[in-house]
Amino acid sequence: MLEAETDGRSLRDVTGWSGDPDPRAIIGNVGTSQHHASRIARPAIREGWLRNGPGGAGRGDEPFIEVGWDEALDLLAAELCRVYTASGPSAVYGGSYGWSSAGRFHHGQSQLHRFLNCLGGYVSAVGDYSYGTSGALLPYVLGTSPAEVMADATTWEVIAEHTELFVSFGGLSEKNSAVGPGGIAKHGTREGVRRAREAGCRFVDISPIRDDAFAEAGTDWIAPRPGSDAALMLAIAHVLDVESLADRAFLDRCTVGYERFIAYVRGEVDGTPKSPEWASALTEVPARTIEELARAMARSRTMINLSWSMQRQDHGEQPIWLGVTLAAMLGQVGLPGGGFQHGYGSSADVGLPRRVMGPPSLPQGRNPERSFIPVARISDMLLHPGEVIDFNGQQITLPRIDLVYWVGGNPFHHHQDLAKLRGAFKRPSTVVVHEQFWTSTARHADIVLPATMSIERDDYGSGRNDPFFFPMPALTEPAGEARDDYAIFAGLEGRLEIDDCFSEGRTTRQWLHHLYDGWAERMAVGGHPVPGFEEFWTSDHLEIPVEDPRQILHSAFRADPVSNPLATPSGLIEIFSATIDAFGYDDCPGHPVWLEPREWLGTHDPAHPLHLISNQPKTRLHSQLDVGQTSQQSKVNGREPARMNPADAEARGLRTGDTILLRNDRGTCLAGLVVSEEIRPGIVQLATGAWYDPDPDDPSFCRHGNPNVLTADLPSSLLSQGTTAQHTLIEVERWDGPLPALTVDRPPALLPRHSVSGT
Repeated sequence: MLEAETDGRSLRDVTGWSGDPDPRAIIGNVGTSQHHASRIARPAIREGWLRNGPGGAGRGDEPFIEVGWDEALDLLAAELCRVYTASGPSAVYGGSYGWSSAGRFHHGQSQLHRFLNCLGGYVSAVGDYSYGTSGALLPYVLGTSPAEVMADATTWEVIAEHTELFVSFGGLSEKNSAVGPGGIAKHGTREGVRRAREAGCRFVDISPIRDDAFAEAGTDWIAPRPGSDAALMLAIAHVLDVESLADRAFLDRCTVGYERFIAYVRGEVDGTPKSPEWASALTEVPARTIEELARAMARSRTMINLSWSMQRQDHGEQPIWLGVTLAAMLGQVGLPGGGFQHGYGSSADVGLPRRVMGPPSLPQGRNPERSFIPVARISDMLLHPGEVIDFNGQQITLPRIDLVYWVGGNPFHHHQDLAKLRGAFKRPSTVVVHEQFWTSTARHADIVLPATMSIERDDYGSGRNDPFFFPMPALTEPAGEARDDYAIFAGLEGRLEIDDCFSEGRTTRQWLHHLYDGWAERMAVGGHPVPGFEEFWTSDHLEIPVEDPRQILHSAFRADPVSNPLATPSGLIEIFSATIDAFGYDDCPGHPVWLEPREWLGTHDPAHPLHLISNQPKTRLHSQLDVGQTSQQSKVNGREPARMNPADAEARGLRTGDTILLRNDRGTCLAGLVVSEEIRPGIVQLATGAWYDPDPDDPSFCRHGNPNVLTADLPSSLLSQGTTAQHTLIEVERWDGPLPALTVDRPPALLPRHSVSGT
C-alpha cells in the first residue's frame, strides 16, 4: 500500500503506508513509471494482422498501427465471434497467468475469466510458477494446498516465543517478503525475526546465497551445491535414525509409510545408505556439519522452513516432501514453534494469522470448457497441439489454440526458454493483450489495449491473509487513452450481444458497493459487523479480525489425529503415498528420494562450469515496473546486475562493473557484473524480471539480462509438470564489443492509421 501527493495527473512523494513499520523501496517504482515513454498510450494493432487478417507471421517483429477505441473493440469483437463460432471455447486460451493488481475488483485475471465465461468458456491453466510443484504434491502428503498451509502458518509471535532453532532451506528472504499477492499493509517479518533472535533462536540458512536472509537473523550459513538439498535432508534423516533421535511415537500415531522411507534411507532398497558421508560427496557440505545439524535439530524446538525456490527445480517435489518428513521424524509437527512451513520469507503474508473472512472480489462465473493445461506447459501447448502428456495421475491432450487472451501478466518474464516461447507465440491466429507498458508480451501480440494502473482507477484491496482492508480511490486520471479492464470488457459485451452477462448493468462504483454490501452481510452473520460502504470508502482502512493470533500449524491434528484427520487417504501425514506410487512415475516415486538433476554442478560439464540461480529481484515485483526508478537504479551499464564469487570472477579476468555475457546451448544474455563474497563459488545469481529485449536476428540473445533465455522449459516431474526456472548451467565471459542499444524501454515502431488505408 502507498501514500502520495497528487496533482490529478501524476504522483509525487510516493511512500509506503504510514502505518507500515518496515516500508520497502520498491513502492517508488509506481509513481516514476506512470508516465514513462514505454507506457501504451492508445490501442494498437499489429500491422500484418490489420493488413492481412488473423495469422502469426511477423508477430514480434512488425510495427503497430494506433487506432481509436471503437475500431479496436470492433475488430476484437469480430475476431472473438469468428473463433468462438468456428472452433468454440477449446480454441481460446484464457489462462492469463500473472499478478496484475493490488485491487480486488480490477484483478485482471478475474475480469478476463468472467468475460470469457460469458462467451462460453476458455482453456484454463492450473497451478502456478510460484509453487506449482508443491501444489501438486502437498495434497497427497498433507491433504491440503500450499496456500492453505501458508494461511495456517505458525505465527511469528509464536516463533519468537518458542522456536530455538530455525532451519531454512532456500533462504529467509528480505526481498521476497517485501511483497505478497494483492499487496501487504504492514511488513512484519523483520520484526518477527528480530524478536526470535533476541529470544535466543539460532537461524541456519541453507542456500548458495549468504545474504538471502534478514541480517537481523544472524544466520549460520551452509552452502550446498544447488540442487543437492534432497541429499542433505536424507543424510539428516539418516543421522536421526541411526542415533535413535526420531520420535517413533509421533511417527506411529500421525504418519503412514515411514518404514518404507527409512528402509530406503538405510540403503536396504538400493544398497546405498544415505549417510552424511554419502551426502557430503554430493553436496560438498562436510559430513560433520550434517551430523551436528541433525543433532541440534533433535535437541531443539526446531522450525523447518522450505522456501518456494526449493521446488522450482528438477525433482522439486523431493526437498518439500523431505522437509515435511524431517519435521515428522523430529515429532514436532503441531508444537508451538516447531514443525515446518513452506514459505517464511517467500511472501510477506506467511506467518500472519488466518483472517475470519477474505475481502470481497468479483465472481468469475463457471467455466464450462473442460480443457486445461499445467500452467508451465504453455509453449508445448502452442507448439504441439494434440500431444498427450502425463500430469498428476492422468493423461491430458494439449488443445489446439487459435486465440490467446492475456490480461495482467507477462509470460515473457515468468516462462522459460524464451526463444522457444517466442516461436510458440507465432502459432495462434490472434494474440490479445491488455497492458500498461510495451513489455515483450505486448510486443508479441496483435491487438494491444492500454489498461489503467491501480492508481488510476477506483478499487479496494487487501493482500492475501492480510487483515488490513483499504479503499483505493483513483489518485490520478488515466495516462493517455488507457481504460480499466472492466470498461474494455463492458464495451465488448455490447458489441457481442451477450446482454449484461458480464457487467450486469453496473458501473465500477456500483459493483464496488454491491460486492462490499454482500461481504458486509456475511461478516455480520459471522458476528463481525463492519461499517457501511460509504463510511468505509471515506476511511483510511478497516481491519478484518483474525481467528487466532497465536495459531500453530497442525496443532489440532497433533492433539487428536482421529478427531482432526488430514484430508489424505489415511488421514495422516503420508511419508509414503500409495496414490503417487500407483502413478508409476520414475521422476516422483511413492516416497521422497534422491534424484540427480539434469543440470547441476555434479555433472562436471566443462563447457558450462557455473550454476545460474535465477531468483526474485530486490528492486521490483517480478518484472512489474522494471522501468521505475528503484529498478533502474540497480542496473549496471543499463543491464540487470549479476553477482558471482571473487574466485570465479578472477579466474575469468572479470571485475565489478564489467558487462558480461552469460551463455549456454539455449541462449545468451548480457548483464552487469557485481563481484560478491555473498555468493558461493561456482554460482552466478541473476534475478528474473528484466524485460526481455531480444536481438532482432537472434531471439535467444537478450540484450537486457533476462535469465529465462538460458533456463530450460522442462518440467520438475510428470506429477506436477512444474517449472524448473531456478537453476541452469552456464559459462560467463566479458563482453568487449559495443553495447547494443536497448529497445524495450520505449515503444515499438508505431505507424499512422492511414498507412493501411483501404485494407
